[in-house]
Amino acid sequence: MIKEYLELGQIVSTHGVRGEMRFDPWCDSPSFVKKFKTLYFDASGEKPVKVLSARPHGNVVILMLEGITTVDEARALRGTVLYMKRSDAHLPKDTWFISELIGCKVVDSDTEKVYGEITDVTETGANDVYHVKTNTGVALMPAVKEFIISTDVEEGIVKVRPIKGIFNDED
Repeated sequence: MIKEYLELGQIVSTHGVRGEMRFDPWCDSPSFVKKFKTLYFDASGEKPVKVLSARPHGNVVILMLEGITTVDEARALRGTVLYMKRSDAHLPKDTWFISELIGCKVVDSDTEKVYGEITDVTETGANDVYHVKTNTGVALMPAVKEFIISTDVEEGIVKVRPIKGIFNDED
């Protein structure tokens, strides 16, 4: 399901004395955070904050936000989740955020049989793996073009053509 505002990560601590913060990004890489000029303190986009600087530092981002100029102000934001506006991400065609895939129904592209719902996605390096909650448990489905026929996150449907045994032995 497409959401206009998505969680980007969390402020985990301060950095220095000028109001900079250590930000734990919940995305593929810390450099992704550099794309954004504005972030949000809420999931509805009603509390924007301008990003003055964002630089990767190992697996975190050193972040400076407008209006935060002291270590005490930065410390007060520890634990705060920051949101991004989806349209600011400029993703390539046929690319989605994991949070948009969560909750999508998994449907057989040939028979329209509903297998279940995506509850999680594991990134393995070679390909993602969808965790599909079925009536009998959780099935793991490789997210490769041979199995995933189409994805429509706006409608909440992922059409698949699974190999025998992924959802049960009768497939």
